[in-house]
Amino acid sequence: MIDSTLHRIAIVALLTLAACSSSSDTADTTATAPDPGGWRLASGKTPTTAEFSALAASCEDKGGAIDSCLAELGLKRAQ
Repeated sequence: MIDSTLHRIAIVALLTLAACSSSSDTADTTATAPDPGGWRLASGKTPTTAEFSALAASCEDKGGAIDSCLAELGLKRAQ
């Protein structure tokens, strides 16, 4: 029980840090990033803005197509 709580806290902290990080080039790429409402987590829920921002930022760091990267991270297009 404690391990799962610590795991969740670590994930929230990581997502918070990723969402709060500032960069001069992120302002340009967020306009072209996909809409978080158009994506669903594996649970079927829409990701929060912070979750989606963190995942999209990691995809942008990798380069390449954001859509395929988000799919590789477990997000699915909403139907």
